[in-house]
Amino acid sequence: MKKNLIGLAVATTLSLTALAVSAEDMYRGAWYAVPGVSYMHTDSDLEADNGLHGGFISIGKELSPSWDLQGRLGYNRADEDTGIAGAGGKYKQTTLGLDALYMFSREKFRPFLLAGIGAARNNVDYSGVDIGDKTKTSLMANVGLGAQYLFNDKFGLQADLRHQWSRSDAKSSTNDFDADKTIGNTLFNVGAIFRFGAPAPVVAEATPEPAPIAAAEPAPEPAPVACTPQLETITVDAEKLFGFDQANLKGEGKVALDDAAAKIKENPAIQAVIVTGHTDRIGSDAYNQKLSERRANQVKDYLTAQGVDQSIIQAIGKGESEPVVQCVGNSKTKKLISCLQPNRRVTIQAEAKKEVGCN
Repeated sequence: MKKNLIGLAVATTLSLTALAVSAEDMYRGAWYAVPGVSYMHTDSDLEADNGLHGGFISIGKELSPSWDLQGRLGYNRADEDTGIAGAGGKYKQTTLGLDALYMFSREKFRPFLLAGIGAARNNVDYSGVDIGDKTKTSLMANVGLGAQYLFNDKFGLQADLRHQWSRSDAKSSTNDFDADKTIGNTLFNVGAIFRFGAPAPVVAEATPEPAPIAAAEPAPEPAPVACTPQLETITVDAEKLFGFDQANLKGEGKVALDDAAAKIKENPAIQAVIVTGHTDRIGSDAYNQKLSERRANQVKDYLTAQGVDQSIIQAIGKGESEPVVQCVGNSKTKKLISCLQPNRRVTIQAEAKKEVGCN
């Protein structure tokens, strides 16, 4: 039976992996609820059946890009299976615990490891077995693994396989039934994720109209000077192109890039276009570097789709390394997010072939 349980967990994990075809970072520091059902494989000393006779409710919080914390209330029951003539009743377990989840990813598919502690109330309510202490409340510990899959910013699924240790005092005075010891139950849990409390994307102030990329107006012939390449830069707000902490282009962002692509194509002298992504300092260095690279590549791909020669476009990410403003504070408040908004940007540099001061 335990092999079947593990096989079911593996099959569910593989199914979720197959769905994760469009990765998108959706870490928000959000709160979420996970109600679900449980399949319990009971400890052999309890001499009870296994089955899908339980449920749970968890309340979770995204603490950081790598850690979640979940408070969990669970209930499971199983029919007695001692084989003793005249025996009957049920084994029932109620648990209340706190689990720490180490998240391997903050994209749509999120595998994790878990460990937790709490309390368990084991009630070995068998009749005809002459049990003395049927109910025992004790400390509980569990470890396991699982995965989340987010269909969108508000809804997803969670599945985990965990082994749970607690204490039972049940022992028969007339036969060989003995569960007066530490018991270990294995549970496979599946639930729905409902995310809430995520900060809304900050609405950026309107930015000045980008300067045209077209070649500069002819100027009076200057005295001979050293040749320097013509270089123009467009800076676009990240919030205009992407949702907060996301890397998928918004409709408003595509309109801005359509204009930039048209101007690049109209100027045949342009021989190089450098797209650079920048982020603010909220989150880890590695996380922000990865996000800036994805954003730069999204802009590159879109410009290419609009007819700009892919061979002249270079996409790079600078992460949080080149801020244009400095703000006080470290907690991810709405005030800090708004203050750091100018640092979340994408620049498009277009280098023309002709050079100023050269015939």
